[in-house]
Amino acid sequence: MTAGLLLAAGAGRRYGRPKALVELDGEPLVRRAIRLLGDGGCAPVHVVLGAGADQVPDLPGAVPVRNHRWSDGLGSSLLRGLASLPAAVPAAVVVLVDQPLLSPAAVRRVRAAYAAGAVVAVATYAGRPGHPILLGRQTWPLLKGYAVGDRGARDLLRDRPDLVVEVPCDDLGSPVDLDTPADLLRLRPVSDG
Repeated sequence: MTAGLLLAAGAGRRYGRPKALVELDGEPLVRRAIRLLGDGGCAPVHVVLGAGADQVPDLPGAVPVRNHRWSDGLGSSLLRGLASLPAAVPAAVVVLVDQPLLSPAAVRRVRAAYAAGAVVAVATYAGRPGHPILLGRQTWPLLKGYAVGDRGARDLLRDRPDLVVEVPCDDLGSPVDLDTPADLLRLRPVSDG
């Protein structure tokens, strides 16, 4: 069992509203990312919500998790989400709500690396680390010193390369993220074709 953890708590200040509420092809990004994790074989799927949580539509197939400290940054959402997972969960695949071109195949690929013995499996694109990231439970306590402000697991991965297996995913989607409405407009031809 590998859980899915979707971080969707931010206010989307540069975007002008919480990105969980933004729609691509008529579907809220939050639902799109839940489907990504489910289709990638993750269960259960937990969604960390904060800004705009009361406006988020129903989340079929997912457990909503409130992060009342969402304004502290992504790090607090990562820690809150991991803490919400059942004790029997040995690992979690983490994705961000504003990366709609990730693929279920990339989720399956990082899960396969975990099944083959990886403690941490990180999707890479053009040799650079991105999402999805799989974190084995034994790494979760280590994150408390790293997941601060808008920092998630990146510094831990840098400091502990002995834990990390890089998983090339260039052929399985794109890690592009949406920071502004203009970014969404640039994606539309990709998603429509």
